[in-house]
Amino acid sequence: MAQAIGWRRGAHLALQHSVAKPTVWLLGLLPAVWLLWGAIANTLGANPAEALIRSTGDWALRLLCVALAVTPLRVTLGVPALARLRRDVGLLCFTYTCIHLLCYAWLDMSLVLGDIWHDILKRPFILVGMLSWVILLALALTSFNAAVRSLGARRWQLLHRTVYAVAGLAVLHFFWMRSGKNDFAEVAVYAAILAVLLGWRLWRRLASRSAQLKR
Repeated sequence: MAQAIGWRRGAHLALQHSVAKPTVWLLGLLPAVWLLWGAIANTLGANPAEALIRSTGDWALRLLCVALAVTPLRVTLGVPALARLRRDVGLLCFTYTCIHLLCYAWLDMSLVLGDIWHDILKRPFILVGMLSWVILLALALTSFNAAVRSLGARRWQLLHRTVYAVAGLAVLHFFWMRSGKNDFAEVAVYAAILAVLLGWRLWRRLASRSAQLKR
């Protein structure tokens, strides 16, 4: 018991330290640096463009999972300071989503807006991916304290709950992208992780309502 309390206190103090957020950003951007170096050194395989597009999309999805895992971990582990890193992880997820979109628009479509628009309308998984980016853009622009004051806490919370829709759209985007090659193993893993994280939130909400009704 004493060891658990000591561990939680140590973790809380470490996460409260001024270097915690810069460390999150440093670690979060390492994959992007590695991919950039791979592109420069030509070590990304026979199709570097595809490798960049897919890898940045994979990292965006991984960081989305991490962002959604912050609250369950904070509650389960009893480390409130984890909450202060949630915005940074969310912004990292948005950053990789932007890089993913840029790689697609530049390397796949040569930045020809007409061709990009046609591709969005033609291929459903591109449309779903763009919709995810639009929602994440809204969340990123309103992720700061000034936006909370401007929108009001209730409206801000309602807006930021659309991240759950992003989770569903991201898995659908991934599923459709992999369906052409009948490769669903990774899709199933991410879908399971997100289902557990969203299921935990639903369970907590239902348990809270049940407790209120019993009072």
